[in-house]
Amino acid sequence: MSELWNFEHDCMEAGYQLVCGVDEAGRGPLAGPVCAAAVILPADLEIEGLNDSKKLTEKKREALYDVIVENAVSYGIAMATEQEIDEINILQATFLAMKRAVEAMSVQPDFVLIDGNREPDLGELPLKTIVKGDSRSANIAAASILAKVTRDRYMMQMDELYPQYGFALHKGYGTQKHYAALREFDACPIHRKSFLKKFYGE
Repeated sequence: MSELWNFEHDCMEAGYQLVCGVDEAGRGPLAGPVCAAAVILPADLEIEGLNDSKKLTEKKREALYDVIVENAVSYGIAMATEQEIDEINILQATFLAMKRAVEAMSVQPDFVLIDGNREPDLGELPLKTIVKGDSRSANIAAASILAKVTRDRYMMQMDELYPQYGFALHKGYGTQKHYAALREFDACPIHRKSFLKKFYGE
């Protein structure tokens, strides 16, 4: 059995049946939404190559996305918009996306494992935070892949709307090319205004 299932097994031994992993993608970019995913995989399902989405190639993430969606007991994917990020800050927007992802699941979990060290408000649901959870828990790793692939696909669509910024390449992150485009074209509607204050010297 893979060590990726250790946290899930601890929960199951404590009497929980439906253990869900939650992770997000897109906290750092200058543009676009933050995306969260929640996943319950069948217990002890071994998915070859399952790992933190940041450690995988785009091609491998895309392939694993299909495997996860096909095999999951349940999953949910949700976003918080750039407007929500500007209004309530990126941490609260991340929590909002996580809450929406869990609520979007067709089968509700009875325990939630969260990547990181901060707890979102999931109402009555018991939860545990796990630092570097996306490389230590099977369900969090699966959630990290669904969130990353979904957000990347969205930014590819935004690249077609706003081709001058190069979103297809950097997905909204603050690369040299992105900053150069901002200097030339200014911000577009999907830019996070709160992330650009230093850039504009505010």
